[in-house]
Amino acid sequence: MTPTEPAAVPPAGARPGGGADEYPTGGDTVGAHTTGDTVDPRISHDTVDPRTTGDTVDPRISHDTVDPRTTGDTVNPRTSQDTVGPRTTGGPVGTHPPRGVGIDPVEYSPWEFAAKARPSTRETQRLLQEELTARPETHLGTGVFVSSLASVDCEALSLGDRTYVAAGAYITGTISLGRDCSVNPYTVIRGDVRIGDATRIGAHTSLLGFNHTMADPTVEFFRQPLVSRGIEIGDDVWIGSHVVVLDGVRVGSRSVLAAGAVVTKDVPDGAIVGGNPARFLKWRIAPEGESDSADTSTSSGADPAASSPSSGTDPAAASPSGDPRLRETSPSGGVGAPETSPSDSADTPETSPSDGADTPETSPSNNADLAETSKSGGVEARRHADFAAAVASDGSAASVSGALGTARTEHVAAEAVGDGTLRVRLAAFANRARAEARDVLDRAWDGKRYVDRPGTAPTVRAWCDAIEIADLLLGDVPPQSDRDALVQRLRGWQDAATGAVPPLDAAGVPLPASWSDEDAAYHVLAVGYALDLLGSSFPHELRLASDLTPDRVPALVEGLPWQLNAWGAGAWIDAYGTALVWERTVPAGTSDALFGALARIADPVSGVWGSARDSDGLLQPVNGFYRASRGTFAQHGRPLPYPTAVVDTVLTHVTDERFFAAGRLNACNVLDVAHPLWLTRSTGHRASEVAAIARQLLDAALGMWQDGAGIPFAESPAAGVSAPGLQGTEMWLSIVWYLADLLGASDALGYRPRGVHRPEPRP
Repeated sequence: MTPTEPAAVPPAGARPGGGADEYPTGGDTVGAHTTGDTVDPRISHDTVDPRTTGDTVDPRISHDTVDPRTTGDTVNPRTSQDTVGPRTTGGPVGTHPPRGVGIDPVEYSPWEFAAKARPSTRETQRLLQEELTARPETHLGTGVFVSSLASVDCEALSLGDRTYVAAGAYITGTISLGRDCSVNPYTVIRGDVRIGDATRIGAHTSLLGFNHTMADPTVEFFRQPLVSRGIEIGDDVWIGSHVVVLDGVRVGSRSVLAAGAVVTKDVPDGAIVGGNPARFLKWRIAPEGESDSADTSTSSGADPAASSPSSGTDPAAASPSGDPRLRETSPSGGVGAPETSPSDSADTPETSPSDGADTPETSPSNNADLAETSKSGGVEARRHADFAAAVASDGSAASVSGALGTARTEHVAAEAVGDGTLRVRLAAFANRARAEARDVLDRAWDGKRYVDRPGTAPTVRAWCDAIEIADLLLGDVPPQSDRDALVQRLRGWQDAATGAVPPLDAAGVPLPASWSDEDAAYHVLAVGYALDLLGSSFPHELRLASDLTPDRVPALVEGLPWQLNAWGAGAWIDAYGTALVWERTVPAGTSDALFGALARIADPVSGVWGSARDSDGLLQPVNGFYRASRGTFAQHGRPLPYPTAVVDTVLTHVTDERFFAAGRLNACNVLDVAHPLWLTRSTGHRASEVAAIARQLLDAALGMWQDGAGIPFAESPAAGVSAPGLQGTEMWLSIVWYLADLLGASDALGYRPRGVHRPEPRP
């Protein structure tokens, strides 16, 4: 078998032991933010939001915005300030425009390029796009325009069809924009930023997907490491001029960010926010059950981010407790006035200068209310409250009780009236896990090596699980070893010829390496992320990825046994997609070929790959979807083809009592449900049912920890290995985080997965 052929797919229904198996709200304290002032994009120091914890990062990014809300994620920044493309002023390459002609206006109004561009500008654009597309990891759709007066220097860049970048824009890092997006003049987009379709970004806006740290007060802050959590912006988002979005923020689809807003927390789908820091104003598209609908009169000049014209007050004040979608005290006491753009009114939320009643004002009493409610966790707390209210009011918990057990459902429904009890339970669970983490690791150490649990054979995965557990709970390497020794061991197991890490024999010695071994395929994930957590990487080329040319990828993807063994097919895609993350010698176009093939064969009705079977229902396609989507769409930060269909399929699957009745849960089956529901959360589709499922599964998971031993893979022998071990502990710790995050309460855990099960795409 050649290194480029797919690994052997396990038999239908098999789960090999070695292979069983992105947005936070950020910090709460708001520092001294800028308030929308214009900044010369050539200056490198901008906004301060002191909320750091301090992490390690490759410090090659220049100096920009400080939003010290770091979460401990390591980043490989890629933000130099080189200018891209032939920098002409409207004439042919290498020439100057005739006297009096000046810059072609379409450089600043790119939506007019097709109709009004000069011939010289068209030629310049052609040459510029040729240069850009020759770069690795760069994809430009049809009808794209990138001004020759913009500075674009990205490690990875993807612009969808008909997306425009205007003059003066400054774009660096790993950037992805969908179709029909506009980046207006002097906008700055840097770090790790992912934007959906039909999002319009007003002039002088900054989207800053990385951040400084300043953990060491004895070192000048610009000499300290940088970190990145990334920014995720959904579809059909309207971002006004002079908006600042800080690292770690997720902006939901169909939302509006009013001009001058400083966005420090997640924005729900359909919300209109404004101010410094940004706070919820009203709904553009209200969720089911909400009565505060958005004003749709923008065509008449009314500010879409404004309160009701009849009141002129903050809409949050309309209810006794305020409407805390974004709960923070605003230092400025109001909202930056949206700005009118004469050239592209669709790109900037407008306001009528003569209609002062439409400018929201904050009363002192409402400021106090917002300050008080901010203590409850901001938008994540509100999201949890929305879900909890839905579960308590619409009977969704009862609708799924048949699968998960009536008694468990009653317990969860009773808890859904508030999040206090849930947060206490989550904190207690995490504190217990941290306190007993060393005992768990000692139990799995046989004096020479890690094993999953006492009496079992040594495995590569056991070492990797130990590293992940120690990182998650102790913030350090396992106490039985040291970093250098762990790195040397893991790197030493990789076969130089194939790049595979083979399984171990009974004595702990590596077997002959072959990509046909399913354990070797899973080790791309386990060993790759363990080395990443240790600050290292694979020493040899991963031939699984480097040998496959783009023209061969579609046939391999489509030829996998999706109908007979969707889990095995998904496991191979997971390994291959992860190999593309680690391997830097992948032929250009490979990623596009992979994602194109997966999109083509996805079922638009179910959203997944493969079909239900009489023998095990939706188990194979749902579990295969998790593996395939984790290694591709989630890990690479790409949008799913049919996210709402995925929600429907997963919610159908969890009613199958063969796998989700009380006593029948195992880590694979629960993770393979929790992750897809989390990955599709921005759709808001069937949110109350998703919340009910998350609560019920979380209730079961929180009761599975065993003293000094961790968590078993399965609830009972009928569902799998029921003795606690490293694999079960690592997986359930991640599952608990995902389920808690679906309910807006993951911050109570005080940990966040950073390895195989990390929620963010891998930079």
